[in-house]
Amino acid sequence: MPLSTKRFGAAALAASLLLSGAVDSFAQQKPATPPAPPAAPAAPPQLPQGALRVELQPSQGEWTKVCGRDQAAGKDICYTTRDFGQASDQPPVLALAVYDVKGDDQRIVRLLLPVALMLRPGFRFSIDKGATQDGGFEICFPNGCFAESKVKGPTIDQMKKGTSLNVMVKNQANNEVNFVLPLAGFAKAFDGAPIDPKLLEDQQKKLEQELQKRAEEQRKSLEAQPSAPAAPAPK
Repeated sequence: MPLSTKRFGAAALAASLLLSGAVDSFAQQKPATPPAPPAAPAAPPQLPQGALRVELQPSQGEWTKVCGRDQAAGKDICYTTRDFGQASDQPPVLALAVYDVKGDDQRIVRLLLPVALMLRPGFRFSIDKGATQDGGFEICFPNGCFAESKVKGPTIDQMKKGTSLNVMVKNQANNEVNFVLPLAGFAKAFDGAPIDPKLLEDQQKKLEQELQKRAEEQRKSLEAQPSAPAAPAPK
């Protein structure tokens, strides 16, 4: 859906910051280019054991509803979205968007999730302590993966009345990670008027500037770190 690149892309813009300290317990498992062999064997990383519960907080003030016309499908589409991190002043870890296509009974719950997760099992989600529903991964980029689940109206009604959305995935250690997202304000945004396109554009520009600033600060911080001494040449 073309609209996914307008506001739901906010967390995608933060892709380079997705795992920078936000979820340390499985950030260490992120695939990376193998380093040069060390002088002595390094100890294997300590992988977390058992289920992990990650309580998330909104990374932006309110839910945002975006509406537009999908020219390819010839349909009007709205989606209500919000980014979440471990704290309001930290980069997003996860983004949620709920799509509503005019004339369709089916809705789409779409997530932007961190990397270092097992894709084959897909994900499961529940509202509060309700029944779980299944979803699958659609596409991954170097620093984030899109996943979605097709749902009916009753699921959206539960989200409107619910307190939290629980998203369950498996990490590379085959342990379950449970992201907990607050749903406060979702109903008002979903049923309310969409954001003004000009305001949306201004928000995007501000977000891009902030992310560029953070990336530059991160780059300077890495450059300021002392380089590791070279290993002595073998005799």
